[in-house]
Amino acid sequence: MTAADIDGVVDVARLSFPDHFESRACFENRLALSPDMSFVLAGDDDAVRGYLFAYPWQGETAPALNTLIEAIPTDADRIYLHDLALDPDVRGGGHTRAIVERLVDQAWADGWETMALVAVNDATAFWARMGFQPVTSPALAAKLASYGDDARYMIRTL
Repeated sequence: MTAADIDGVVDVARLSFPDHFESRACFENRLALSPDMSFVLAGDDDAVRGYLFAYPWQGETAPALNTLIEAIPTDADRIYLHDLALDPDVRGGGHTRAIVERLVDQAWADGWETMALVAVNDATAFWARMGFQPVTSPALAAKLASYGDDARYMIRTL
């Protein structure tokens, strides 16, 4: 992903997460934090059809939605998969497994052993198929509530 892709990322995000939309500044921030773990799916016309953002993070925590992060935590112990979205027109084409596995390969090559995410929009079963398991975390209960009633914190050991 490059800065030139952000307009397309914003467009895909609006379609994919109308109830959890994050600002352009948030996407720019995530790209700046971890460019090696920020990917786009581009169509034949180079238009952004999907994206993934991930970055190092710490423990059983999750950043608040639509907030800027000043820096990667010095005590980061896992990769946090912040967001994955596909344009509805390209869903079902096997793109998600490929991009998640590319992220797994990158994380493993960089020495990480764990990935985490917050599943929203009834996506727990989807993420389970990608190797993530739900974890109950009382420390995260209040933050998860801000993501919606169906939000689940999930981890994958690499």
